[in-house]
Amino acid sequence: SKTISKCYVQVTGMTCASCVANIERNLRREDGIHSILVALMAGKAEVRYNPAVIHPAAIAELIRELGFGATVLENCGEGDGILELVVRGMTCASCVHKIESTLMKTNGVLYCSVALATNKAHIKYDPEAIGPRDVIQVIKDLGFTTSLVKKDRSASHLDHKQEIRQWKRSFVVSLVFCIPVMGLMIYMMVMDSQLSEAHAHHNMSSEEMEALHSSMVLEYQLLPGLSVMNFLSFLLCVPVQVFGGWHFYIQASRALRHNTANMDVLVVLATSIAFLYSFVILLVAMAEKAKVNPVTFFDTPPMLFVFISLGRWLEHVAKGKTSEALARLISLQATEATIVTLGPDNVLLSEEQVDVDLVQRGDIVKVVPGGKFPVDGRVIEGHSMVDESLITGEAMPVTKKPGNTVIAGSINQNGSLLISATHVGADTTLSQIVKLVEEAQTSKAPIQQFADKLSGYFVPFIVAVSVVTLFAWIIIGFVDFEIVEKYFLGYNKSISAAEVIIRFAFQASITVLCIACPCSLGLA
Repeated sequence: SKTISKCYVQVTGMTCASCVANIERNLRREDGIHSILVALMAGKAEVRYNPAVIHPAAIAELIRELGFGATVLENCGEGDGILELVVRGMTCASCVHKIESTLMKTNGVLYCSVALATNKAHIKYDPEAIGPRDVIQVIKDLGFTTSLVKKDRSASHLDHKQEIRQWKRSFVVSLVFCIPVMGLMIYMMVMDSQLSEAHAHHNMSSEEMEALHSSMVLEYQLLPGLSVMNFLSFLLCVPVQVFGGWHFYIQASRALRHNTANMDVLVVLATSIAFLYSFVILLVAMAEKAKVNPVTFFDTPPMLFVFISLGRWLEHVAKGKTSEALARLISLQATEATIVTLGPDNVLLSEEQVDVDLVQRGDIVKVVPGGKFPVDGRVIEGHSMVDESLITGEAMPVTKKPGNTVIAGSINQNGSLLISATHVGADTTLSQIVKLVEEAQTSKAPIQQFADKLSGYFVPFIVAVSVVTLFAWIIIGFVDFEIVEKYFLGYNKSISAAEVIIRFAFQASITVLCIACPCSLGLA
Protein backbone atom coordinates (compact mmCIF):
# COMPACT_ATOMS: atom_id res chain seq x y z
CA SER A 1 0.00 0.00 0.00
CA LYS A 2 1.03 3.62 -0.50
CA THR A 3 2.66 5.19 2.55
CA ILE A 4 0.60 8.09 3.83
CA SER A 5 2.23 10.98 5.69
CA LYS A 6 0.47 13.73 7.56
CA CYS A 7 1.33 17.43 7.75
CA TYR A 8 -0.27 20.54 9.27
CA VAL A 9 -0.54 23.84 7.43
CA GLN A 10 -1.35 27.16 9.12
CA VAL A 11 -3.86 28.94 6.88
CA THR A 12 -4.57 32.67 7.21
CA GLY A 13 -7.19 34.81 5.51
CA MET A 14 -10.13 32.42 5.80
CA THR A 15 -13.30 34.31 6.68
CA CYS A 16 -16.14 31.80 6.55
CA ALA A 17 -17.17 28.26 5.78
CA SER A 18 -17.13 28.86 2.02
CA CYS A 19 -13.36 29.53 2.18
CA VAL A 20 -12.94 26.19 3.92
CA ALA A 21 -15.02 24.42 1.30
CA ASN A 22 -13.06 26.16 -1.45
CA ILE A 23 -9.68 24.99 -0.09
CA GLU A 24 -10.89 21.46 0.59
CA ARG A 25 -12.56 21.08 -2.82
CA ASN A 26 -9.56 22.32 -4.79
CA LEU A 27 -6.92 20.39 -2.88
CA ARG A 28 -8.79 17.09 -3.06
CA ARG A 29 -8.44 17.21 -6.85
CA GLU A 30 -4.64 17.32 -6.66
CA ASP A 31 -2.52 14.21 -7.18
CA GLY A 32 -0.97 12.67 -4.09
CA ILE A 33 -3.37 14.28 -1.63
CA HIS A 34 -5.25 11.62 0.24
CA SER A 35 -7.49 13.76 2.43
CA ILE A 36 -7.66 17.29 3.79
CA LEU A 37 -9.43 18.68 6.82
CA VAL A 38 -9.54 22.43 7.42
CA ALA A 39 -10.45 23.92 10.81
CA LEU A 40 -11.75 27.44 10.30
CA MET A 41 -11.48 28.47 13.96
CA ALA A 42 -7.98 27.18 14.55
CA GLY A 43 -6.85 28.30 11.09
CA LYS A 44 -5.26 24.91 10.50
CA ALA A 45 -5.37 22.36 7.72
CA GLU A 46 -4.53 18.73 8.37
CA VAL A 47 -3.39 17.08 5.15
CA ARG A 48 -2.73 13.38 4.57
CA TYR A 49 -0.58 12.96 1.49
CA ASN A 50 1.65 10.54 -0.40
CA PRO A 51 5.27 11.72 0.06
CA ALA A 52 6.32 9.98 -3.18
CA VAL A 53 4.09 12.33 -5.20
CA ILE A 54 3.92 15.62 -3.31
CA HIS A 55 5.63 17.37 -0.37
CA PRO A 56 4.31 19.80 2.28
CA ALA A 57 5.85 22.96 0.74
CA ALA A 58 4.01 22.25 -2.52
CA ILE A 59 0.75 21.77 -0.58
CA ALA A 60 1.20 25.17 1.10
CA GLU A 61 1.90 26.67 -2.36
CA LEU A 62 -1.37 25.22 -3.69
CA ILE A 63 -3.30 26.90 -0.85
CA ARG A 64 -1.48 30.18 -1.52
CA GLU A 65 -2.53 30.06 -5.17
CA LEU A 66 -6.15 30.06 -3.98
CA GLY A 67 -5.49 33.45 -2.36
CA PHE A 68 -4.84 32.50 1.27
CA GLY A 69 -1.71 32.74 3.37
CA ALA A 70 -0.20 29.33 4.12
CA THR A 71 2.84 28.11 6.05
CA VAL A 72 3.79 24.54 6.86
CA LEU A 73 3.85 23.93 10.62
CA GLU A 74 7.01 22.04 11.54
CA ASN A 75 6.90 19.27 14.18
CA CYS A 76 3.27 19.95 14.88
CA GLY A 77 2.39 16.30 15.16
CA GLU A 78 -0.43 15.04 17.32
CA GLY A 79 0.98 17.38 19.97
CA ASP A 80 3.05 16.14 22.90
CA GLY A 81 1.26 15.31 26.09
CA ILE A 82 2.15 17.55 29.02
CA LEU A 83 1.87 16.36 32.59
CA GLU A 84 2.11 18.41 35.79
CA LEU A 85 2.59 16.36 38.95
CA VAL A 86 3.04 17.00 42.64
CA VAL A 87 5.73 14.70 43.99
CA ARG A 88 5.95 14.13 47.75
CA GLY A 89 8.78 12.53 49.68
CA MET A 90 11.75 14.17 47.96
CA THR A 91 14.43 15.16 50.47
CA CYS A 92 17.40 16.44 48.47
CA ALA A 93 18.84 17.01 45.00
CA SER A 94 19.77 13.36 44.57
CA CYS A 95 16.07 12.41 44.75
CA VAL A 96 15.40 14.92 41.98
CA HIS A 97 18.20 13.50 39.88
CA LYS A 98 16.99 9.94 40.49
CA ILE A 99 13.46 10.78 39.27
CA GLU A 100 14.66 12.79 36.26
CA SER A 101 17.20 10.24 35.05
CA THR A 102 14.81 7.31 35.48
CA LEU A 103 12.05 9.12 33.60
CA MET A 104 14.34 10.25 30.78
CA LYS A 105 15.39 6.61 30.23
CA THR A 106 11.73 5.61 30.04
CA ASN A 107 10.53 5.08 26.48
CA GLY A 108 8.20 7.89 25.32
CA VAL A 109 9.25 10.57 27.82
CA LEU A 110 10.60 13.55 25.85
CA TYR A 111 11.43 15.98 28.63
CA CYS A 112 11.28 16.06 32.37
CA SER A 113 12.08 18.63 35.03
CA VAL A 114 11.52 18.26 38.76
CA ALA A 115 11.66 21.19 41.20
CA LEU A 116 12.57 20.30 44.75
CA ALA A 117 11.40 23.61 46.22
CA THR A 118 7.85 23.42 44.88
CA ASN A 119 7.59 19.59 44.82
CA LYS A 120 6.47 19.77 41.22
CA ALA A 121 7.38 17.74 38.18
CA HIS A 122 6.84 18.92 34.61
CA ILE A 123 6.88 16.14 32.03
CA LYS A 124 6.44 16.06 28.26
CA TYR A 125 5.66 12.72 26.71
CA ASP A 126 4.62 11.11 23.46
CA PRO A 127 1.01 9.96 23.88
CA GLU A 128 1.49 7.26 21.24
CA ALA A 129 4.11 5.54 23.39
CA ILE A 130 3.29 6.27 27.02
CA GLY A 131 0.58 7.86 29.18
CA PRO A 132 0.24 9.74 32.45
CA ARG A 133 -0.56 6.65 34.51
CA ASP A 134 2.63 4.93 33.34
CA VAL A 135 4.68 7.99 34.31
CA ILE A 136 3.07 8.10 37.76
CA GLN A 137 3.74 4.39 38.20
CA VAL A 138 7.44 4.87 37.38
CA ILE A 139 7.73 7.56 40.07
CA LYS A 140 5.80 5.43 42.58
CA ASP A 141 8.16 2.51 41.92
CA LEU A 142 11.04 4.78 42.93
CA GLY A 143 9.36 5.19 46.32
CA PHE A 144 7.72 8.64 46.07
CA THR A 145 4.06 9.49 46.34
CA THR A 146 2.69 11.53 43.49
CA SER A 147 -0.56 13.08 42.37
CA LEU A 148 -1.87 15.31 39.61
CA VAL A 149 -1.75 19.07 40.02
CA LYS A 150 -5.40 19.88 40.63
CA LYS A 151 -6.78 21.85 37.73
CA ASP A 152 -9.28 24.55 38.59
CA ARG A 153 -12.40 23.21 36.90
CA SER A 154 -14.70 25.79 38.45
CA ALA A 155 -13.78 28.41 35.83
CA SER A 156 -13.55 31.11 38.50
CA HIS A 157 -11.62 33.39 36.15
CA LEU A 158 -14.78 33.65 34.08
CA ASP A 159 -16.75 35.18 36.92
CA HIS A 160 -17.68 38.81 36.41
CA LYS A 161 -20.01 39.04 39.41
CA GLN A 162 -17.65 41.17 41.49
CA GLU A 163 -17.05 43.73 38.73
CA ILE A 164 -20.76 43.83 37.97
CA ARG A 165 -21.48 44.56 41.63
CA GLN A 166 -18.76 47.19 41.81
CA TRP A 167 -19.87 49.16 38.75
CA LYS A 168 -23.52 48.86 39.70
CA ARG A 169 -22.69 50.38 43.09
CA SER A 170 -20.69 53.13 41.39
CA PHE A 171 -23.60 53.86 39.08
CA VAL A 172 -26.22 53.94 41.84
CA VAL A 173 -24.13 56.26 44.05
CA SER A 174 -23.52 58.65 41.15
CA LEU A 175 -27.17 58.54 40.12
CA VAL A 176 -28.51 59.26 43.62
CA PHE A 177 -26.41 62.43 43.79
CA CYS A 178 -26.77 63.35 40.15
CA ILE A 179 -30.58 63.66 40.14
CA PRO A 180 -30.75 66.51 42.72
CA VAL A 181 -27.93 68.35 40.97
CA MET A 182 -29.82 68.05 37.69
CA GLY A 183 -33.01 69.25 39.39
CA LEU A 184 -31.22 72.31 40.77
CA MET A 185 -29.80 73.09 37.35
CA ILE A 186 -33.13 72.84 35.57
CA TYR A 187 -34.82 74.94 38.27
CA MET A 188 -32.14 77.61 37.82
CA MET A 189 -32.58 77.60 34.05
CA VAL A 190 -36.36 77.98 34.28
CA MET A 191 -36.07 80.81 36.82
CA ASP A 192 -33.44 82.51 34.69
CA SER A 193 -35.60 82.45 31.59
CA GLN A 194 -38.58 83.81 33.55
CA LEU A 195 -36.35 86.58 34.83
CA SER A 196 -35.12 87.56 31.42
CA GLU A 197 -38.72 87.59 30.16
CA ALA A 198 -39.72 89.85 33.03
CA HIS A 199 -36.79 92.01 32.17
CA ALA A 200 -37.80 92.20 28.52
CA HIS A 201 -41.40 93.12 29.34
CA HIS A 202 -40.92 95.66 32.07
CA ASN A 203 -37.66 97.32 31.01
CA MET A 204 -36.44 97.18 34.59
CA SER A 205 -33.25 98.87 35.60
CA SER A 206 -30.39 96.56 36.37
CA GLU A 207 -30.69 97.38 40.09
CA GLU A 208 -34.25 96.09 40.24
CA MET A 209 -33.10 93.08 38.21
CA GLU A 210 -30.43 92.39 40.85
CA ALA A 211 -33.05 92.63 43.59
CA LEU A 212 -35.29 90.15 41.81
CA HIS A 213 -32.36 87.85 41.14
CA SER A 214 -31.21 87.68 44.73
CA SER A 215 -34.76 87.12 45.92
CA MET A 216 -34.62 83.62 44.42
CA VAL A 217 -34.20 81.02 47.16
CA LEU A 218 -31.27 79.28 45.52
CA GLU A 219 -29.36 82.46 44.89
CA TYR A 220 -29.67 83.41 48.56
CA GLN A 221 -26.18 83.83 50.00
CA LEU A 222 -25.35 81.81 53.09
CA LEU A 223 -22.03 83.62 53.33
CA PRO A 224 -20.92 86.46 51.07
CA GLY A 225 -20.13 84.85 47.70
CA LEU A 226 -21.55 81.43 48.65
CA SER A 227 -25.06 80.85 47.36
CA VAL A 228 -27.39 78.04 48.45
CA MET A 229 -27.28 76.65 44.92
CA ASN A 230 -23.50 76.42 44.81
CA PHE A 231 -23.30 75.11 48.36
CA LEU A 232 -25.81 72.33 47.69
CA SER A 233 -24.15 71.42 44.40
CA PHE A 234 -20.79 71.24 46.17
CA LEU A 235 -22.18 68.99 48.91
CA LEU A 236 -23.77 66.65 46.36
CA CYS A 237 -20.66 66.59 44.21
CA VAL A 238 -18.15 65.53 46.88
CA PRO A 239 -19.55 62.01 47.51
CA VAL A 240 -19.77 61.35 43.78
CA GLN A 241 -16.19 62.47 43.27
CA VAL A 242 -15.06 60.17 46.11
CA PHE A 243 -17.32 57.09 45.90
CA GLY A 244 -18.46 57.21 42.29
CA GLY A 245 -15.01 58.06 40.99
CA TRP A 246 -12.99 55.79 43.27
CA HIS A 247 -12.33 53.04 40.70
CA PHE A 248 -11.59 55.57 37.99
CA TYR A 249 -8.91 57.20 40.14
CA ILE A 250 -7.28 53.83 40.87
CA GLN A 251 -7.29 52.79 37.20
CA ALA A 252 -6.05 56.20 36.06
CA SER A 253 -3.15 56.24 38.50
CA ARG A 254 -2.14 52.75 37.34
CA ALA A 255 -2.27 53.85 33.71
CA LEU A 256 -0.18 56.96 34.35
CA ARG A 257 2.39 54.94 36.29
CA HIS A 258 2.93 52.90 33.12
CA ASN A 259 3.09 56.03 30.97
CA THR A 260 -0.09 55.28 29.12
CA ALA A 261 -3.25 57.33 29.01
CA ASN A 262 -6.59 55.57 28.84
CA MET A 263 -10.19 56.61 29.12
CA ASP A 264 -10.02 56.60 32.91
CA VAL A 265 -7.36 59.30 32.76
CA LEU A 266 -9.67 61.49 30.68
CA VAL A 267 -12.61 60.97 33.01
CA VAL A 268 -10.49 61.77 36.06
CA LEU A 269 -8.96 64.82 34.37
CA ALA A 270 -12.27 66.26 33.24
CA THR A 271 -14.09 65.69 36.53
CA SER A 272 -11.21 66.78 38.76
CA ILE A 273 -10.57 69.95 36.79
CA ALA A 274 -14.26 70.85 36.71
CA PHE A 275 -14.55 70.14 40.42
CA LEU A 276 -11.37 71.95 41.50
CA TYR A 277 -12.00 74.94 39.22
CA SER A 278 -15.51 75.36 40.65
CA PHE A 279 -14.20 74.95 44.18
CA VAL A 280 -11.43 77.54 43.69
CA ILE A 281 -13.84 80.01 42.09
CA LEU A 282 -16.14 79.64 45.10
CA LEU A 283 -13.28 80.33 47.49
CA VAL A 284 -12.25 83.40 45.46
CA ALA A 285 -15.83 84.69 45.47
CA MET A 286 -16.04 84.21 49.23
CA ALA A 287 -12.72 85.96 49.74
CA GLU A 288 -13.91 88.88 47.60
CA LYS A 289 -17.30 88.81 49.41
CA ALA A 290 -18.79 88.96 45.93
CA LYS A 291 -22.36 90.20 45.52
CA VAL A 292 -22.87 88.05 42.46
CA ASN A 293 -22.62 84.29 42.59
CA PRO A 294 -19.93 82.77 40.34
CA VAL A 295 -20.77 80.26 37.61
CA THR A 296 -19.65 76.79 38.73
CA PHE A 297 -19.39 73.40 37.05
CA PHE A 298 -20.44 71.14 39.91
CA ASP A 299 -22.97 69.51 37.59
CA THR A 300 -20.29 68.04 35.32
CA PRO A 301 -18.67 65.28 37.45
CA PRO A 302 -21.89 63.54 38.62
CA MET A 303 -23.28 63.48 35.08
CA LEU A 304 -20.10 62.06 33.61
CA PHE A 305 -19.73 59.42 36.29
CA VAL A 306 -23.35 58.36 35.86
CA PHE A 307 -23.03 57.77 32.13
CA ILE A 308 -19.66 56.11 32.25
CA SER A 309 -20.31 53.82 35.21
CA LEU A 310 -23.60 52.82 33.55
CA GLY A 311 -21.61 51.95 30.42
CA ARG A 312 -19.07 49.88 32.36
CA TRP A 313 -21.76 48.09 34.28
CA LEU A 314 -23.59 47.06 31.09
CA GLU A 315 -20.29 46.02 29.50
CA HIS A 316 -19.49 43.67 32.39
CA VAL A 317 -23.02 42.24 32.34
CA ALA A 318 -22.53 41.43 28.65
CA LYS A 319 -19.11 39.88 29.31
CA GLY A 320 -20.64 37.85 32.11
CA LYS A 321 -23.15 36.41 29.65
CA THR A 322 -20.52 35.09 27.23
CA SER A 323 -18.37 33.79 30.04
CA GLU A 324 -21.36 32.04 31.54
CA ALA A 325 -21.70 30.05 28.32
CA LEU A 326 -18.03 29.05 28.65
CA ALA A 327 -18.40 28.11 32.29
CA ARG A 328 -21.38 25.91 31.36
CA LEU A 329 -19.30 24.20 28.68
CA ILE A 330 -16.47 23.58 31.12
CA SER A 331 -18.90 22.13 33.64
CA LEU A 332 -19.95 19.47 31.10
CA GLN A 333 -16.59 17.75 31.48
CA ALA A 334 -16.59 14.58 33.55
CA THR A 335 -14.12 14.59 36.43
CA GLU A 336 -13.59 10.86 36.85
CA ALA A 337 -13.43 7.80 34.63
CA THR A 338 -13.76 4.08 35.31
CA ILE A 339 -10.93 2.20 33.62
CA VAL A 340 -11.28 -1.53 33.18
CA THR A 341 -8.84 -4.33 32.35
CA LEU A 342 -10.16 -6.92 29.94
CA GLY A 343 -9.11 -10.53 29.75
CA PRO A 344 -9.60 -12.86 26.78
CA ASP A 345 -13.10 -12.70 25.25
CA ASN A 346 -13.60 -9.23 26.81
CA VAL A 347 -13.99 -10.63 30.32
CA LEU A 348 -13.83 -7.89 32.98
CA LEU A 349 -10.81 -8.58 35.17
CA SER A 350 -10.69 -5.40 37.25
CA GLU A 351 -11.83 -1.79 37.24
CA GLU A 352 -10.60 1.36 38.94
CA GLN A 353 -11.75 4.97 39.29
CA VAL A 354 -9.17 7.49 38.10
CA ASP A 355 -9.04 11.22 37.48
CA VAL A 356 -10.12 11.98 33.92
CA ASP A 357 -6.70 13.54 33.17
CA LEU A 358 -5.08 10.15 33.79
CA VAL A 359 -6.96 8.38 31.00
CA GLN A 360 -4.54 7.36 28.24
CA ARG A 361 -5.05 6.64 24.61
CA GLY A 362 -6.15 3.07 24.07
CA ASP A 363 -7.54 2.67 27.60
CA ILE A 364 -10.78 0.77 27.94
CA VAL A 365 -13.31 2.95 29.78
CA LYS A 366 -16.60 1.69 31.17
CA VAL A 367 -19.56 4.09 31.08
CA VAL A 368 -22.62 3.14 33.13
CA PRO A 369 -26.19 4.23 32.28
CA GLY A 370 -26.66 7.91 33.22
CA GLY A 371 -22.92 8.47 33.24
CA LYS A 372 -20.99 11.05 31.21
CA PHE A 373 -18.41 10.00 28.67
CA PRO A 374 -15.08 11.20 30.08
CA VAL A 375 -13.18 11.07 26.75
CA ASP A 376 -13.77 10.72 23.03
CA GLY A 377 -13.64 7.11 22.00
CA ARG A 378 -14.94 4.16 20.01
CA VAL A 379 -17.45 1.65 21.36
CA ILE A 380 -16.04 -1.87 21.84
CA GLU A 381 -18.91 -3.60 23.54
CA GLY A 382 -22.50 -2.85 24.50
CA HIS A 383 -25.52 -1.14 22.99
CA SER A 384 -27.02 2.10 24.23
CA MET A 385 -28.71 5.35 23.38
CA VAL A 386 -26.61 8.46 23.94
CA ASP A 387 -27.75 12.04 24.42
CA GLU A 388 -25.29 14.20 22.47
CA SER A 389 -27.44 17.33 22.45
CA LEU A 390 -24.93 19.25 24.58
CA ILE A 391 -22.35 18.99 21.83
CA THR A 392 -24.19 18.50 18.53
CA GLY A 393 -27.56 20.03 19.31
CA GLU A 394 -29.20 16.77 18.19
CA ALA A 395 -32.29 16.48 20.39
CA MET A 396 -32.96 12.77 19.79
CA PRO A 397 -30.72 10.22 21.51
CA VAL A 398 -28.30 8.52 19.14
CA THR A 399 -27.93 4.74 18.98
CA LYS A 400 -24.42 3.47 19.76
CA LYS A 401 -23.16 0.00 18.96
CA PRO A 402 -19.63 -1.42 18.67
CA GLY A 403 -17.57 0.60 16.20
CA ASN A 404 -19.45 3.89 16.72
CA THR A 405 -17.65 6.94 18.02
CA VAL A 406 -18.70 8.72 21.20
CA ILE A 407 -18.04 12.31 22.29
CA ALA A 408 -16.77 13.38 25.70
CA GLY A 409 -19.40 15.27 27.69
CA SER A 410 -22.36 13.48 26.16
CA ILE A 411 -24.61 11.41 28.42
CA ASN A 412 -25.12 7.64 28.25
CA GLN A 413 -28.75 6.69 28.68
CA ASN A 414 -29.85 3.09 29.05
CA GLY A 415 -27.10 0.56 28.39
CA SER A 416 -23.62 0.05 29.80
CA LEU A 417 -20.83 0.65 27.26
CA LEU A 418 -17.15 -0.19 27.04
CA ILE A 419 -15.22 2.31 24.95
CA SER A 420 -11.64 2.54 23.79
CA ALA A 421 -10.22 6.06 24.32
CA THR A 422 -9.12 7.78 21.09
CA HIS A 423 -8.79 11.41 22.20
CA VAL A 424 -7.95 12.33 25.78
CA GLY A 425 -7.11 15.44 27.80
CA ALA A 426 -6.83 18.56 25.69
CA ASP A 427 -7.63 16.70 22.46
CA THR A 428 -11.25 15.85 23.24
CA THR A 429 -13.93 17.62 21.24
CA LEU A 430 -15.17 19.40 24.35
CA SER A 431 -11.72 20.73 25.33
CA GLN A 432 -11.24 21.96 21.78
CA ILE A 433 -14.59 23.78 21.85
CA VAL A 434 -13.73 25.39 25.19
CA LYS A 435 -10.33 26.39 23.83
CA LEU A 436 -11.87 27.92 20.70
CA VAL A 437 -14.42 29.91 22.69
CA GLU A 438 -11.65 31.17 24.98
CA GLU A 439 -9.49 32.12 22.01
CA ALA A 440 -12.41 33.84 20.33
CA GLN A 441 -12.96 35.91 23.45
CA THR A 442 -9.32 36.90 23.82
CA SER A 443 -8.51 37.58 20.18
CA LYS A 444 -9.34 40.99 18.79
CA ALA A 445 -10.77 41.98 15.46
CA PRO A 446 -8.26 44.00 13.38
CA ILE A 447 -10.48 47.09 13.58
CA GLN A 448 -10.45 46.71 17.36
CA GLN A 449 -6.65 46.60 17.43
CA PHE A 450 -6.62 49.74 15.32
CA ALA A 451 -9.06 51.44 17.70
CA ASP A 452 -6.89 50.47 20.65
CA LYS A 453 -3.86 51.93 18.94
CA LEU A 454 -5.74 55.14 18.21
CA SER A 455 -7.06 55.47 21.72
CA GLY A 456 -3.47 55.54 22.91
CA TYR A 457 -3.04 58.82 21.02
CA PHE A 458 -6.61 59.97 21.59
CA VAL A 459 -6.27 61.01 25.24
CA PRO A 460 -3.08 63.09 24.92
CA PHE A 461 -4.59 64.64 21.78
CA ILE A 462 -7.77 65.72 23.61
CA VAL A 463 -5.81 67.13 26.54
CA ALA A 464 -3.64 69.09 24.10
CA VAL A 465 -6.72 70.40 22.27
CA SER A 466 -8.32 71.60 25.49
CA VAL A 467 -5.13 73.39 26.55
CA VAL A 468 -4.95 75.05 23.13
CA THR A 469 -8.61 76.07 23.53
CA LEU A 470 -7.84 77.63 26.90
CA PHE A 471 -4.98 79.78 25.64
CA ALA A 472 -6.66 80.61 22.34
CA TRP A 473 -9.68 82.10 24.13
CA ILE A 474 -7.51 84.01 26.58
CA ILE A 475 -5.59 85.54 23.68
CA ILE A 476 -8.75 86.28 21.68
CA GLY A 477 -10.30 87.87 24.76
CA PHE A 478 -7.41 90.23 25.41
CA VAL A 479 -7.18 91.13 21.73
CA ASP A 480 -10.87 91.67 21.09
CA PHE A 481 -13.07 91.53 24.18
CA GLU A 482 -16.29 91.89 22.19
CA ILE A 483 -16.10 88.38 20.76
CA VAL A 484 -16.06 86.88 24.25
CA GLU A 485 -18.83 89.22 25.30
CA LYS A 486 -20.94 88.03 22.41
CA TYR A 487 -20.62 84.31 23.32
CA PHE A 488 -20.42 84.51 27.09
CA LEU A 489 -24.03 85.36 27.82
CA GLY A 490 -25.30 86.18 31.25
CA TYR A 491 -21.95 87.14 32.72
CA ASN A 492 -22.07 89.91 35.24
CA LYS A 493 -21.05 93.44 34.36
CA SER A 494 -19.58 94.05 37.80
CA ILE A 495 -16.56 91.72 37.40
CA SER A 496 -13.41 92.72 35.56
CA ALA A 497 -12.94 91.96 31.87
CA ALA A 498 -9.88 89.82 32.63
CA GLU A 499 -11.87 87.57 34.93
CA VAL A 500 -14.64 87.22 32.38
CA ILE A 501 -12.13 86.17 29.75
CA ILE A 502 -10.41 83.62 31.98
CA ARG A 503 -13.73 82.15 33.13
CA PHE A 504 -14.95 81.82 29.58
CA ALA A 505 -11.66 80.22 28.46
CA PHE A 506 -11.90 77.70 31.29
CA GLN A 507 -15.48 76.91 30.44
CA ALA A 508 -14.54 76.25 26.82
CA SER A 509 -11.57 74.04 27.65
CA ILE A 510 -13.40 71.99 30.30
CA THR A 511 -16.21 71.48 27.80
CA VAL A 512 -13.72 70.04 25.31
CA LEU A 513 -12.42 67.61 27.94
CA CYS A 514 -15.88 66.50 29.01
CA ILE A 515 -17.28 66.06 25.53
CA ALA A 516 -14.47 63.65 24.64
CA CYS A 517 -15.11 61.53 27.70
CA PRO A 518 -16.59 58.27 26.59
CA CYS A 519 -13.55 57.46 24.44
CA SER A 520 -15.55 54.90 22.53
CA LEU A 521 -17.93 57.61 21.38
CA GLY A 522 -15.10 59.98 20.56
CA LEU A 523 -13.32 57.34 18.52
CA ALA A 524 -16.49 56.23 16.83
